[in-house]
Amino acid sequence: MNQGPGAAAAQEPGEDTVRALTELARDWAAAIVANDPARIAGFMADEWVIVSESGIDSKEGFLSRVESGELTHSAMDLRTRPRVRVYGDTAVVTGRVTNTAHYRGERYDADEWTTDVFVKRDGRWRCVLSHITSAAPE
Repeated sequence: MNQGPGAAAAQEPGEDTVRALTELARDWAAAIVANDPARIAGFMADEWVIVSESGIDSKEGFLSRVESGELTHSAMDLRTRPRVRVYGDTAVVTGRVTNTAHYRGERYDADEWTTDVFVKRDGRWRCVLSHITSAAPE
């Protein structure tokens, strides 16, 4: 891969950065389980999207389903210590998560690998992209 002059090299983040981003991931999971759209939105950049087996969904679409009660979560647990890499003002956080959601009244239990891309803006990390992939059965 060709990296131009402005490309940021991957950095092994310090323990403080790993701890801060891990705590951020836990706080975001707690906001999702609280089913609080305003609190959830506080972790997302305006352009946030989630990519799943269903395709790409926008921040507005996701939050509107939470606000309407169409989508709720009753559990979201980080099963692994996240892998954190930092590229300048961008961080990539990957880990395994289990969750229980209800969508349109139907229960879904998921075991997934998640990757969240955060960008630091005005001193705060905001997520711009979330990608989920089902974990293989053990």
